[in-house]
Amino acid sequence: MATHEDVVVTGLGATTPLGGDVATFWSGLLEGRSGAVALTDDWATDLTVRIAAPMAVDPAEVLPRKQARRLDRSEQAALVAAHEAWADAGFEGTASEAGLEPTRVAVVMGTGIGGVTSLLAQYDTMLEKGPGRVSPLLIPMNMPNGPAAYVGLDIGAQAGVHTCVSACASGSEAVAYGLDLLQLDRADVVLVGGTEACIHPLNIAGFAQMRAMSTRNDEPQAASRPWDKGRDGFVLGEGAGALVLERASSAAARGRTPYAVLAGAGITSDAYDIVQPDKSGQVRALELAIRRSGLGFDDIVHVNAHATSTPVGDMGEAGAVADLFGEDTVVTGTKSMTGHLLGAAGAIESVATVLSVFHDVVPPTINLDDPDDELKLDVPREAREMRVTAAVNDSFGFGGHNASLVFRKA
Repeated sequence: MATHEDVVVTGLGATTPLGGDVATFWSGLLEGRSGAVALTDDWATDLTVRIAAPMAVDPAEVLPRKQARRLDRSEQAALVAAHEAWADAGFEGTASEAGLEPTRVAVVMGTGIGGVTSLLAQYDTMLEKGPGRVSPLLIPMNMPNGPAAYVGLDIGAQAGVHTCVSACASGSEAVAYGLDLLQLDRADVVLVGGTEACIHPLNIAGFAQMRAMSTRNDEPQAASRPWDKGRDGFVLGEGAGALVLERASSAAARGRTPYAVLAGAGITSDAYDIVQPDKSGQVRALELAIRRSGLGFDDIVHVNAHATSTPVGDMGEAGAVADLFGEDTVVTGTKSMTGHLLGAAGAIESVATVLSVFHDVVPPTINLDDPDDELKLDVPREAREMRVTAAVNDSFGFGGHNASLVFRKA
């Protein structure tokens, strides 16, 4: 039985290049800090790209040592973010221990690549020491559904544990799927999010060969520059974001004050090209999300844009936002600070968008020194206090995946 009751966000969690929790992540955004650094490892010496944005806090240092050793880094990050979001929503222990019905609790976690670093490390082990030395934990560490599965085990979720794998739209698709589960009455509480940890020479080399990454090796903190004329590609980041979703009546019964309402979501596919974006698909995703939210285009005052800092991708999205919401829309490119977290991007940017709605402040876009001549939007260079009644988070991925989310004040 479908329900049209408001779906609200009651818990947030994050581990990012700006900080190992939501508070430090948010303060880093408002300060305009960059999490990009030079890669000084020996394996990076011969790479064309020698910069990235690693997590500020190693998740293996946060989790119990025995547990961390059994997990891929992407799974570790997912658990850290999920733990924070679950506790922030007021839950302790598993679903049953928190007084919830486990068969009504679900998890949706997105990832673009999954446990690829564990796979590559174990492949090296096999070549060097033989197949008998491969870890029996390789498959659970490598499988893309591993992060969702471990989070589901951790909170005892029995209404379904789902994984969205849609490249850089994965995290936002996970949030959208959580909205569906609640509105279709398939769950009462859903922990959603995205995770990625794939800073590895093979991944970097592959993206570099596509000319998708910035080569500003001497200026890592200035490398990610959405909408700037000097943009030359994204900076690879890692981390995870998580949100707890439930119906407004459930939050009220527990005495929880929501951060925001997840009012709508739109998902489309381009059927155009494997890597080149199609503006019309992005526009359709935005239109679907607005229609579902019950809001008007004029109600949207802020957009947390996908804005990866690539020469091709940035301006198509900027044009779509200007056409739909107006040139006075206040837009942020938070990847200028975090780098591009691939499958986790939509999740941590949803956290940022929710906090903008809750706190009435919009993070800046850094490194926008010489805006593209076609940029027709209001892009603050410093954090701006303003009334954020409703906002959009955009995510687009290789393969032609488009996901747009609408958040409004509770």
